[in-house]
Amino acid sequence: MASRRGVLVLIGGGVVLAAGAAGGVAVMSAPSQEARQPWRDAGRYEEFRRRALSYALLAPNPHNRQPWRVSLDGEDALTLYCDLDRRLPATDPNDRQITIGCGAFLEVLRLAAAQDGYAAEITTFPEGETAETLDARPVAHVRFTPGAASPDPLFAHVLDRRSNKEVYEPRDVPDETLRALAAAGAVFGASSEVTGAAEMTQRLRDLTWNAHLREMTTPAALQESVDLMRLGAGEVAANPDGIELEGPMITIGKLFGLVNRRSLGDPTSTAFKQGLDLYRNMAMSARAFGWIVNDDAARLDQINAGRAYVRLNLKATELGVAVHPWSQALQEYDEMAEYYRQIHDMIGNGRSVQMLFRLGYAKPVMPTPRRGLEAHLA
Repeated sequence: MASRRGVLVLIGGGVVLAAGAAGGVAVMSAPSQEARQPWRDAGRYEEFRRRALSYALLAPNPHNRQPWRVSLDGEDALTLYCDLDRRLPATDPNDRQITIGCGAFLEVLRLAAAQDGYAAEITTFPEGETAETLDARPVAHVRFTPGAASPDPLFAHVLDRRSNKEVYEPRDVPDETLRALAAAGAVFGASSEVTGAAEMTQRLRDLTWNAHLREMTTPAALQESVDLMRLGAGEVAANPDGIELEGPMITIGKLFGLVNRRSLGDPTSTAFKQGLDLYRNMAMSARAFGWIVNDDAARLDQINAGRAYVRLNLKATELGVAVHPWSQALQEYDEMAEYYRQIHDMIGNGRSVQMLFRLGYAKPVMPTPRRGLEAHLA
């Protein structure tokens, strides 16, 4: 049998590692290529809106929920809605993070349209908004004007952009690189801050790790992640969203009953505890941090935070810097209130911290699974 001592499970991060079976036999199970087909299909559509949308659906978003529904309106417009079944009620009860994901989608859409010369006029919440949660009303209406936009250099990095969840290398991010990242995210009324200072980085490492631990030991929050885990290439291909856990070691873990939703959701299990150890190594490897701040006076500010974040992420891709959102401390449910206050006291300066992420250098990673374009069209 496989050794239980060798099992390491990364909760919420998309990786599971396990020891080989006795005799060193490894069972190979490659990550699903089918689930990553949208990355290869991007840009291959004849109709310009579909072409732009094929890039937009690659935008970063919370828990890879891809909460986007789109209707094509006439010949020159579209409307974006939130897919209400793809919200995260336990960890994002006010839909703030989901709205940020919609903002990232809209900005990549704008960049892709500009590549074809189309200006995208974005009107957010054209039928009004609610402060509590999103509803069936549109998130945005977008009208396109041909010949009215020039390509943006950041678009060149859309297909290479990643959220890199690896342990980062023990080397610092140069100050000039950090300044370039901060400038890239200082748009749409948002402030983008970065730090590589040793003391502040250590404080942020500790706080983000403690907030992660709080999420993993809050039953409803943990279960929300467990429910979204896709175990093995088959599940990932069938449901190319959520938290993908695949590769040869997942196959071994499933084969010997070591990797399943029961063990992943049981804080007393060996797999769970070893997973926390592995995730802590990731947290402690951060060489710098960045964050996006604005007033958060309306949903528009959350949209704009997403637009600012994806631009910073694209700039990081250009500069070879790894980025990993680590925003548990920003979540607005009761059990996280202590860390929410701490992070805002530490870096908020009286404004709302919308995104928090670690920065560094790491080996390249595969793109995350995506649902195809047709799955997003209403």
